Amino acid sequence: MPKYVIEREISGAGTIPPQDLQAISQKSCSVLKGLGPQIQWVESFVTDDKIYCIYIAPNKEMVLEHARQGGFPANSVAEVKRMIDPTTAE
Repeated sequence: MPKYVIEREISGAGTIPPQDLQAISQKSCSVLKGLGPQIQWVESFVTDDKIYCIYIAPNKEMVLEHARQGGFPANSVAEVKRMIDPTTAE
């Protein structure tokens, strides 16, 4: 199943209080449950003004539907074509 990187532009994302991040996460999980098991949230990285999320989904449209239903921005959705890490150099 394809993996996607979603870029969410959220001003001040790095200063969002833990309880608000919990509420956002709960909302995301609720939407995912409604969409079914074919879409999965793997992890997210919070920076100063963006959140980068990794999802597994059958297509980009389902990722965008999750964003629409959750009220989350999805400024960019890119399908991962390959993964590399330090062992790739060996």
